[in-house]
Amino acid sequence: MLRAALHFASAAVALAMLLSLYRLVRGPSLPDRIVALDTLYINTIALVMLVGIQLSQAVFFEVGLLVAMMGFVGTVALCKYVLGRSIIE
Repeated sequence: MLRAALHFASAAVALAMLLSLYRLVRGPSLPDRIVALDTLYINTIALVMLVGIQLSQAVFFEVGLLVAMMGFVGTVALCKYVLGRSIIE
């Protein structure tokens, strides 16, 4: 039962990633694309965590933490770029 739930959750997150990728490519404006990229990395974290649970490997949780930190820094850098400010202050 648990394995089936994990497979269903992985499929749902993968579908959410595809929808976010579609919005990233077809987004009508730059802020929409930034939000889609932010959603895409959050879905990536969820998928990495699900794989870590399925394989019972703790290293995937550390990978998820690294993806979260890099995604946050990337989102902040993109937002500062859109506002026209210097990225590195």
